[in-house]
Amino acid sequence: MTRLFCQDNPEILTLDATVVGTRPGAVLLSRHPLYPGGGGQLPDKGLIRWHDGEAAVTGFSERGGAVWLEVAGGVEIAGEVQVLADPVFRQRMRELHTDLHILNALVFRDFDGALVTGVQMNDDGTARIDFDLPDADNDRLRALEPELNDVVAQDLAVETSYVSMTAAHAEKGLLRSRSVAPPPSSEGLIRIVEIAGLDRQACGGTHLASTGASRPIRILKIENKGRSNRRVRIGLQGL
Repeated sequence: MTRLFCQDNPEILTLDATVVGTRPGAVLLSRHPLYPGGGGQLPDKGLIRWHDGEAAVTGFSERGGAVWLEVAGGVEIAGEVQVLADPVFRQRMRELHTDLHILNALVFRDFDGALVTGVQMNDDGTARIDFDLPDADNDRLRALEPELNDVVAQDLAVETSYVSMTAAHAEKGLLRSRSVAPPPSSEGLIRIVEIAGLDRQACGGTHLASTGASRPIRILKIENKGRSNRRVRIGLQGL
């Protein structure tokens, strides 16, 4: 997959671009700031503006490794455009994704390297993450909430880097999912997200620049989903 602008620049929400491909209801741009979804993170909400109109971005599709933007109204767009990402939605996804990494790190540390079996972030400021934890004490999981918020309060730096697929598989704990891994870039590299002193793992989503940019976190519910699956639901306080 093509390396996404938003992965390296999640704080930039507006970009000027040139149309390089068009078809009814979709457009391929020279660049754009939008995240197309994946890894449990919802796709960005956005808008395309051009000299005599604008249209909402309604979805994304991939063709030949390139991400096309689907636009409302079936319009065909040409020339120079401006693309805008919804700032409230982007911030919410960045917070939730970073907070899930914090929770993942603590569970990986305290529960013998338990792997993730599923993730989903929601527009209402809640999210859930599933772990392969057949014998876990749910009260131990609930007891992680104070440390989650302590990590937020520490305002730890969040940084990204890229490693080869071979290096990613060789480093223990870098790939945390039971069944999937982030797709490599067109250069064959895997994106790594690191929370200073706490966590380092492969991920393709958008994150905060530091943990302190998140609102406090609540553990809303813990559910047993099948024989070995534990589902932890979290929410951003104030939403």
